[in-house]
Amino acid sequence: MMPGHGEAGVTPAARTAARGPGAGRGARPRRASRGNDARVTLLGAVGFFVLWEVLVDLLHVPSYILPGPLSVIVQLAVNFPFMLGYLGVTAYESYGGFVLAVLIGVPLSLLIAFSPFMKRTFYPAVVAFQLVPKIALAPLFITWFGFGMTPKVFITLLVCFFPILLNCILGFTSLSQELTFFSRTTGAGPVLTFLRIRLPAALPQIFVGFRWAAVNATVGATVGEWIGGDAGLGYYLQIQTGELHMALAFAVIIVLAFLGLSQYYLVRFLERRLIPWHVSQRSAGGLKSF
Repeated sequence: MMPGHGEAGVTPAARTAARGPGAGRGARPRRASRGNDARVTLLGAVGFFVLWEVLVDLLHVPSYILPGPLSVIVQLAVNFPFMLGYLGVTAYESYGGFVLAVLIGVPLSLLIAFSPFMKRTFYPAVVAFQLVPKIALAPLFITWFGFGMTPKVFITLLVCFFPILLNCILGFTSLSQELTFFSRTTGAGPVLTFLRIRLPAALPQIFVGFRWAAVNATVGATVGEWIGGDAGLGYYLQIQTGELHMALAFAVIIVLAFLGLSQYYLVRFLERRLIPWHVSQRSAGGLKSF
């Protein structure tokens, strides 16, 4: 045995190389890559806002048409405590409509996925109803339920409902025939097959619907407040644009964007916890799926 070698005549460097590129310090380059991506994103955002500010000043764009980002940030900082009350109203409408869409859409998708009668009768009616613009239904809800938060919750429910229903049906009906035959050969009944095989296989597609619904929820609540609201960020935004306070209007838009992001990333958090085994969750170093 040569001096300096291990018991099997293999040097430590050779053993590290044999373990592959992921051994030793393999995690550090991945973390460094994610850090570099974050820095590039931050620099890109800063560059965009700097360019926006410079162009507004150079071109002498009136503030009632397009304010600079600095004035928007000032208005956001000054008026944010006042906007918290409006934010609470819009958050209640957005989250409430989303939760109702989940509670109604998931069970209904089960009925449509496993009932040929429901698939032939109810599902075409749902698709036809989806073609109706939701903004056209807003005045009806306001007439029926008044100017409170209830019609806005219903509008948000309608906006979120179809993406959840469609993706849940797709997830429940996309199980391969091989897995179906395998579950039958094991003697598993329909309930056990659903809980152990079909539901886990459908969860990735179900969360696609949840993510799209989370993105649309804030839009539904804001549209409802525009049509007939007396509170909420959409109502406050309408007031500011009507009075040509564009810097404050942009500040409200920023708050609305963060409200939508909070709902989206809450769904993403639950997705990572419930289906950590899926390929979209295991590829942490790659692109995040929308």
